[in-house]
Amino acid sequence: MRADGTPLQGLSPIVAAIPYIMPKRYDAQNMTTETVDEEIIRNYIRLQRRQGRDVTHMSLLVAAYYKAYLENPKLNCFVVNRKVYMRNHFCFSFVILKTRADGTPDETTLKVFIDPQDTIFTLTEKITEMIRKNSEESHSNGTDKFANFVFAVPGLARLVFGLVYHMDLHGLLPRKIIDLSPFHTSLFVTNLASINTSFIYHHCYEFGTTSVFICMGKPVVTRSRKDQRQKVMPLGIVMDERICTGIEYARFASAFNHYLQNPELLEQPMGVRQRPAPVSAAACAKE
Repeated sequence: MRADGTPLQGLSPIVAAIPYIMPKRYDAQNMTTETVDEEIIRNYIRLQRRQGRDVTHMSLLVAAYYKAYLENPKLNCFVVNRKVYMRNHFCFSFVILKTRADGTPDETTLKVFIDPQDTIFTLTEKITEMIRKNSEESHSNGTDKFANFVFAVPGLARLVFGLVYHMDLHGLLPRKIIDLSPFHTSLFVTNLASINTSFIYHHCYEFGTTSVFICMGKPVVTRSRKDQRQKVMPLGIVMDERICTGIEYARFASAFNHYLQNPELLEQPMGVRQRPAPVSAAACAKE
């Protein structure tokens, strides 16, 4: 029994067989591009700032993703050692830039846990507080401290990471180490728009349990269907196709886009279902 998930039961034979056909995460990567209406996002951010609330592009994207995942739980699955697991929590990892004491740029990776009681506002606070703490020159988070210790002793890194990899493969990795690892995450996000760079398709790491990676690119101007200029933020999305079927990914994408186009729906606790349930054919026939 893994500390971070349980084996998914009731899989169809073809879905259960796919991890054996494609045992590596990089074998099973599918890539797509989504676009976010930049005007909707910016108008919402401005509205909240006038009301004294801080909301960011990243917090909106992650909140929309989390809300859509709650409606499509398979998006929080992962594959390890040819088995599909359902994760027992939701978290996302991201990278921030910080400056060393000598002025040179550096990076650190952070991880934030999200609960159904969170709203777009509490999620923004979590992200902002995590960034504030880890932007200080003197501050090193648990992941940084662990890495500094491992690399301080010659030859120790290869031994430690090899041991961690094999313990993870067999479900023996303690939850404390899983919580420290940014690679054991529901979602990995990188914001290249913050450094004025176009999006990329970032691979999902073979080490760990990352099943979806989203890269935010700098906004661009496109032409809409009505031949009008429209500013959008492109998202490069890489997914592990082994965790769910194509129709489940399609339903998730629909919900994800729905919440990005209607960010006000993220103001209530995200565990509350707000999208109307589809009406069945039987119900229509009775009316």
